[in-house]
Order: sequence, then C-alpha cells, then structure tokens
Amino acid sequence: MTTDSSIRQRLYEALLQLKTVEECRAFLDDLCTVRELQDLSQRLEVASMLRSGMNYQAISRQTGASTATICRVGKCLNYGPGGYAAVLSRMEEAK
Repeated sequence: MTTDSSIRQRLYEALLQLKTVEECRAFLDDLCTVRELQDLSQRLEVASMLRSGMNYQAISRQTGASTATICRVGKCLNYGPGGYAAVLSRMEEAK
C-alpha cells in the first residue's frame, strides 16, 4: 500500500526533475487546474509582498487574496519550514 508521504515524496522528486520554465509550466498545467495554479501563484506573490513589508490591506487590494490567505502565508513565512524564504531568496539572487 502506498502512503500519503510516499506519494508526496514522489511529487517532490518529480518537481526536481524539471530543468526549464517551459518544462515546469507544462508539468504544472498537466497536474493542476487553472484555479489551483492561480491560488499557488497568488500565495507566492503574497509571500513576496509580506517579505517586502507590505501590510495585509495593501496586499489584499493588489492580489485579491483574502486576509485568511495572507495570514496563513504569513504564518508559513514566520514559523514554517522555510520553503517560501528559500524560493524567494533564490529568485531574488537570480535577478
């Protein structure tokens, strides 16, 4: 029997196989619904805005994210395992 953690592990390994933005786009377009991609993209944008010091109201106005979503992303930024911070730092370094 396959466990949830082994299924997630396979997804993580699959993501690491992607080499280009085009490959990533194709994979995520196959994997996710349009709404799921919008939600994921919005959360990343919210994380970036929170890191830059923007307040919840401004973020909500600019992204359309609910305060609940902004709060959840903020908690992940402050108390989570560091995924947002790692990705955002690497994206900033790549610019």
